Amino acid sequence: MNTDSQSSLVKITELENGIFKIILSDPSHQNTLSEKMIDELQSAFDHFNSGPSRVIILSSTGKVFSAGHDLKELKAARSHPDKGKEYFQSILKKCSRLMQTIVNHSKPVIAQVDGVATAAGCQLALSCDLVYASSNSRFATPGVNIGLFCSTPMVALSRNTTSKHSMEMLLTGELISADDAEKKGLINKSVNEEELENLILEKATKISSKSGTTLKIGKKAFYQQIEMPLAEAYEYASKVMLENMLDQDAKEGIEAFLEKRSPNWKE
Repeated sequence: MNTDSQSSLVKITELENGIFKIILSDPSHQNTLSEKMIDELQSAFDHFNSGPSRVIILSSTGKVFSAGHDLKELKAARSHPDKGKEYFQSILKKCSRLMQTIVNHSKPVIAQVDGVATAAGCQLALSCDLVYASSNSRFATPGVNIGLFCSTPMVALSRNTTSKHSMEMLLTGELISADDAEKKGLINKSVNEEELENLILEKATKISSKSGTTLKIGKKAFYQQIEMPLAEAYEYASKVMLENMLDQDAKEGIEAFLEKRSPNWKE
């Protein structure tokens, strides 16, 4: 992954305590999820699946977090002999892979939204484990306005709020405020713009102090069990907790708690 390229649409910043920022840096094009942007994001998240990183923050530059797919690229593909079918299949597959990479990532991912997040850009934010937004941020799945129902963003949307709230956004295409997004359960919290950075760092630092092994086990288990019937979920979660109990970090954590000291995690 080359993060130093002048033509890169994605920038990487290393903070302290194993916290890294992946920054969408194409504000002149509203940080659209062009094929190049998707490829660079995929490369960045793949890179951080291993190594010293503990928490990933996904942020952006400019007034728009991400406006979703690059409509100019989609329009250009219609000139192909197959009217764009092969390209559309490819870009949707890449985008879906990226979203699943974030959900299935071994490290916690926090979205820092300071601006407008629409369509696949909204999907990108909601695919992260935690979402904090500035009060001037807006969210929408507006595909219906241009004759293109936001079917793939719907997957992330419907897994973060109720069916009625999801359908209202999908059917109307209306922008909702960050405060409304918080009330609907789409994001964790909406704060003033000047508070956002400190809030994100506070949460990321707190998470980075935990056992990396435990976080990895727990994050995977959360997304697995949430799709299961109750009895199946408990059976699965019990197996995961047994595995966790036998891990060295659980032993160390319990001993440290009883001895009233800070734990020394293996990872």
